Amino acid sequence: MTFRYPWRAGISLAMAVACTALVLVLPSVTQVLVDEVIDKHRGDLLVPTVLTAIGAIFVRQVLFTFRTYGNNALEQKLVHDLRLEVYNKLQRLPIKWFDSNSSGEIMSRVASDVPATDRVIVETIDQTIPAILQFFIIAGYMCYHSWQLTLVTLAPLPFIGCITYFYSRFAEPRWRESSEASAALNSLLHDNLSGIRQIKAYTVEPEALDRFGDASLNVGRKHMRVMKGQAMVWPGVSLLAESGIIIMMGFGAYWVLNAGMPKGIPMAFLVSWGFLFDPISRINTLTQLYLGGKVSAKRVFEVLDMLDETNLTEGDRPDVFKGKVEFDNAGFSYAPDAPAVRGLSLVAEPGMTVALVGPTGAGKSTVLNLLTRFYETDQGIILLDGHPIETLSKEWLRDNTGYVTQESFLFNTSLRDNLLLAKKDATDDEIWAALEAANAAGFVREMPQGLDSLAGERGVRFSGGEKQRLSIARALLKNPPLLLLDEATSALDNETERLVQAALETLRSDRTSFVIAHRLSTVRKADLICVLDDGKLVESGKHDDLLARGGLYAKLCAASLRE
Repeated sequence: MTFRYPWRAGISLAMAVACTALVLVLPSVTQVLVDEVIDKHRGDLLVPTVLTAIGAIFVRQVLFTFRTYGNNALEQKLVHDLRLEVYNKLQRLPIKWFDSNSSGEIMSRVASDVPATDRVIVETIDQTIPAILQFFIIAGYMCYHSWQLTLVTLAPLPFIGCITYFYSRFAEPRWRESSEASAALNSLLHDNLSGIRQIKAYTVEPEALDRFGDASLNVGRKHMRVMKGQAMVWPGVSLLAESGIIIMMGFGAYWVLNAGMPKGIPMAFLVSWGFLFDPISRINTLTQLYLGGKVSAKRVFEVLDMLDETNLTEGDRPDVFKGKVEFDNAGFSYAPDAPAVRGLSLVAEPGMTVALVGPTGAGKSTVLNLLTRFYETDQGIILLDGHPIETLSKEWLRDNTGYVTQESFLFNTSLRDNLLLAKKDATDDEIWAALEAANAAGFVREMPQGLDSLAGERGVRFSGGEKQRLSIARALLKNPPLLLLDEATSALDNETERLVQAALETLRSDRTSFVIAHRLSTVRKADLICVLDDGKLVESGKHDDLLARGGLYAKLCAASLRE
């Protein structure tokens, strides 16, 4: 992703190279101090040599300061870009994908895996490339002065390389297990916080704590499996590296005594050794970073590589949508061999109200999900004004559809922003008109901040009935040709329901409406009542006709449909 900011990455890399090159100053100065200033009594070189070294260190630290700031700025830009890309991808995925992935798991990928992925990219520029350059620059300097002593110094490296290679192969699956355990913990935490009222209502706090404690212990166990490997490997690496300096100094002393090697060379090698093995000392940190980032990157790109929801923006966009809806032998299954809707055929003419009734699990909500194309039919076809629904742009379809769900959802922002979801350019007058029609204006006016009042998480500051009236106001504001109401009045008391029913009748008067309801008052005036059972249409007609037949609808009316 660094190609998006080539200048930032290039400048950072250039400063890294300059900082790395300046490490040669200290061993060179050491050699001059020993061989020239001390052995040859060149006191005139003492001050210039020391000042040169201090100046080089000063320049190196200044460059390091700018590089650190620049790399952090680059990292934040990359994290921001990738986080937006992942979030945008999530918005384009089909609803079915969210059915099989928990919110906590998804949040973990966005909040934790994205920064870990980009951290690897930044650290490659900030540490890995400079470390490799530093190693070869110092090795070249040492080889220039004594290739024999250089070979002795580098002798432990093949062993260190083998240990590091086999450790990375061994550790990667353990990092993946640790990451998955952390994601599972986040998912459980999200679920428990979302269901905190249920936990308190059923006094299951101890059980919830036990589940969270088990998940937390599992994270600790998985992490300690990673740490166990590190605790065994890196002391061995340090032993090899630090033993090398003793061996190098031993050979250097021997060659000074017996081969006439200048004393400054072993001293320069001693100083160089720290710079030579500094990259190796960072292997532990960089390996952890790389392995963790590799696991995180796989989890991030699993999302990015998913196929987008089809026809989200592509497809036909008719200029006029009158609202005729036809189901022709339509069927859908959430899982194989478990059809939710099967062989459904019905016709809704423009302006008609169709009521869907039936026992729980009959497939009523699934019919509405098929009309919004949250799910696609497995068989048959759905036509809108004669157009096969799969040829239409989903964006166009949903722009022309108003959907009031059974669980009314409000975002944790102002009421105005929640309502403007339906019509971005709506004026306050239009908003208040919609609130009045939905019988919601009264309680909104009573709030200190009116339309600027925050709804709270999931609309927690409002009662169930108030949230549904706000959702109905949102649908009224949208004024769509196709209206879908899923138990839209289920949480309203009788008095409020009568007022909202009048608003809904006005709303339904010139548009096609599909209504799911268990109350007789909601469905009795429908133009067509469709009775579903086990995913099949078993009866259809008007209220009086269906009652006279004495079938399933009559039984439902007697058992559960209430005035």
